[in-house]
Amino acid sequence: MTVFTKQEELQTETFEWGSIKWGVTPDTFPGAPLTAGEVVINPTKGHAIHTHPDSDEVLYIIEGSGVQTVGDSGEFEVSAGDTIYIPRGTEHSTFNTGWRQMRILAIYTPGGSEQGLREAPDYVAVPAGQAPVWERA
Repeated sequence: MTVFTKQEELQTETFEWGSIKWGVTPDTFPGAPLTAGEVVINPTKGHAIHTHPDSDEVLYIIEGSGVQTVGDSGEFEVSAGDTIYIPRGTEHSTFNTGWRQMRILAIYTPGGSEQGLREAPDYVAVPAGQAPVWERA
């Protein structure tokens, strides 16, 4: 029985704003009640306001700084060590205001909301072992 994943064995899901590697999903660990992965948001980038209608989300800022919105909170600053709770169905967004990549641990409960991200028009899956190619601005 597999009980862990290695970064180099996971595909990288890329978007105009950054990338994600999902370490645990209900697909990779059948019966897992959650999804967990590392989100990287590139400097001066962020993702549009969106919702996850079927999952609560927890974000833990590993590195970097930015601004976050949750519902009608308005923008608030976040940085390494901060934790954000987003109830299911609540509009939210994250934007990197720093000069370095913003690294975030994202957890959905129940798992499965990651599948909706794959419908984004800028979604590209990069096979395991290959590095994403970013264009210089």
